[in-house]
Amino acid sequence: MTSDPAFRALNPFGMIPVVDDNGIIVRESNTIVRYLIDSRGRGDLLPREPAPRADIEAWMDWQASDFNNTWRGAFLGLVRKNPDHPDPKAIEKSATAFNAAVGLIDAALGKGGPFLCGTSFTAADIVIRLSIHRSRSTPIDRPDLRNVARYYDLLCERPGFQKYGRDGGP
Repeated sequence: MTSDPAFRALNPFGMIPVVDDNGIIVRESNTIVRYLIDSRGRGDLLPREPAPRADIEAWMDWQASDFNNTWRGAFLGLVRKNPDHPDPKAIEKSATAFNAAVGLIDAALGKGGPFLCGTSFTAADIVIRLSIHRSRSTPIDRPDLRNVARYYDLLCERPGFQKYGRDGGP
């Protein structure tokens, strides 16, 4: 349980995920992604050059703050059935904001691609794909966003997503 003292010793925020990498404790999803990329020498996913790195990290930061906040109400109310989130108007407001955010991704994908930051798969695609998966797993009306549909299918072809990302749920 995330409230157990042993877990709180790993993550005082009491949130999942937490990674123990041979005694190095790392918390927060996107921090974990950055840590694993850097510690494994995967500059192909997050380059050192400032301009491409800034573009990738901007998408990662937007995902963690703005994008994730759009879906929270709809997801907690409709998928998790959280009793603190039963208000249909709040759920509808969340779904509308969620769809607008996914629309921003669709527009960005329409300018280039096939990945979010151009022709190469990057850390931005790792984190954005998780939120797109949540979007597709939440029972809300969604607009037909062809670029996002193509992108999601492309990402689901990757071995890592086949192994870890098709968990059957949000």
